[in-house]
Amino acid sequence: MLTTEEILRKVRELEIKSKKITTHLFTGEYHSAFKGKGMSFREVREYYAGDDVRFIDWNVSARFGHTFTKVFEEERELTVMLLIDTSASNLFGTVARQKKELITEMAAVLCFSAVSNNDKVGVIFFSDKVDKYIAPKKGRQHALYIVRELLTATPQKRGTHLAEAIKFFSHNVKQKSIAFLLSDFLDAGYENDLKVIGNKHDVIGIRVYDVMDMQLPDAGLLQLQDAETGFSRWVDSSNAMVRYQYHQHFMKQSEICKLSFRKAGAELLHVKTDEDYVKILQQFFIGRN
Repeated sequence: MLTTEEILRKVRELEIKSKKITTHLFTGEYHSAFKGKGMSFREVREYYAGDDVRFIDWNVSARFGHTFTKVFEEERELTVMLLIDTSASNLFGTVARQKKELITEMAAVLCFSAVSNNDKVGVIFFSDKVDKYIAPKKGRQHALYIVRELLTATPQKRGTHLAEAIKFFSHNVKQKSIAFLLSDFLDAGYENDLKVIGNKHDVIGIRVYDVMDMQLPDAGLLQLQDAETGFSRWVDSSNAMVRYQYHQHFMKQSEICKLSFRKAGAELLHVKTDEDYVKILQQFFIGRN
């Protein structure tokens, strides 16, 4: 359990790190990757060669005796929602950091990126039920509050129920949003609910995983425990078939996850605990442009 002093220090560290990333790496990329609600009229100015003739203001042009054109700007205000998986399986990590730490860092970066672009940001924390909802708002103080909650979030239950969180989001967030779903996706049965929000919102899944989620080391007899159910069993990791089946199970889960997002018209990123998530997010933003 972190002390208040440790929480405040970590919040400050994450703010500094996030601002550095946002300023030096995401400048313009986050902004360009997500479009606003539409275009709004800003002003009328003199027409220049090359301007779109469709936007000529004929009334103003007639009044002043030469050509004027309307200038529009993008309505930028967006709502960003972070759906954060706090289930017990995210407390696992064998390389670099736990999955929870990776989720926290990425969520903080996305949160500060939204705030620096004057967008609203909100969060839904979930395990096998929705643990906490923070309604979307603007501003640095709101972002700092979210990061404090990210650092201290603990599940009331151990399991994962993605469909529950997605339904809650669908019912409670009415305005069109950019929804980032951060989880290890160790669940099933969320495909239909994902389709529902995919039709209305811009949905991006970020699947986090550890190298040992994907493959077992050749280390002899190991006792493995499911963090969410508490069930444990002994496996012989020196057995090539055991390691193969373990890897195949991970690949099958990956395929189910990819297919669910594809059917929902949503995007999915994969981030390993020892990978540079900044590069992955940056490439994703650039790719959307």
